[in-house]
Amino acid sequence: VVCREEELWLLPARGHAATPAKHLRGQIFFMDKVKVQEMPYARARLMGPAATELLTRLGWDAEAPGGMAWQEHAGALLVQQPDYDVPGFEIAAPAEQAADLWEQLRQAGAHFLSDDAVYTARRVELGRPAPGHELMEDYNPLEAGLAWACSPNKGCYTGQEIIARQVTYDKVTKTLVGLLCAGEVAAGDDVLADGHAVGKVTSAAYSPALQQPVALAVVKRPHNQAGGILAIGDVTAQVAALPFIHD
Repeated sequence: VVCREEELWLLPARGHAATPAKHLRGQIFFMDKVKVQEMPYARARLMGPAATELLTRLGWDAEAPGGMAWQEHAGALLVQQPDYDVPGFEIAAPAEQAADLWEQLRQAGAHFLSDDAVYTARRVELGRPAPGHELMEDYNPLEAGLAWACSPNKGCYTGQEIIARQVTYDKVTKTLVGLLCAGEVAAGDDVLADGHAVGKVTSAAYSPALQQPVALAVVKRPHNQAGGILAIGDVTAQVAALPFIHD
């Protein structure tokens, strides 16, 4: 959420803009002086160790400290994004300017990914949950690896009582874990212990850093402890603490 002087800009995950827009419109009464509209902006995420230097060469103050800091430059919006997804910079530009800005990035040294394989591998290596995979209605934030984002002292919010009860009474019965796999697996595969399903693979990739297949999975306790051996079909998998690697 980008807090501007007269408005809030929400930057939803790719392909997930319609759901929050519909939800917000359903919460606004006709007397409220609030309007929800979709902005004609195109977005990209710039990732990697050279991202700050590249943006600086293009005139951005990318060295500015602080996670989620944002700034505007030449009509585009830049948001630092260290905590969600793959760390990097979220860039939003008016649709009519986006092609020119993307070309500037390319000329400055950025490489545009042709598919999601490299991005997904990095996200899984870092143990970051993503919408449509770990972040979905099947799992609450405590189960999906976002316990750090749940405030213990904020006022009422949707789901607060359930979250507080699970924390207070140690009722978090399944958590997001990493799996070091002996072979390829796929999102949606059942995770087995002694032949019984104890979880489900939510994301899978081949890790260039570890040189082997890895996966994220939501697994029931006590099978979610690091070092445990589980099965995914005929593939053996060892439970690993997240992240697999540190950025």
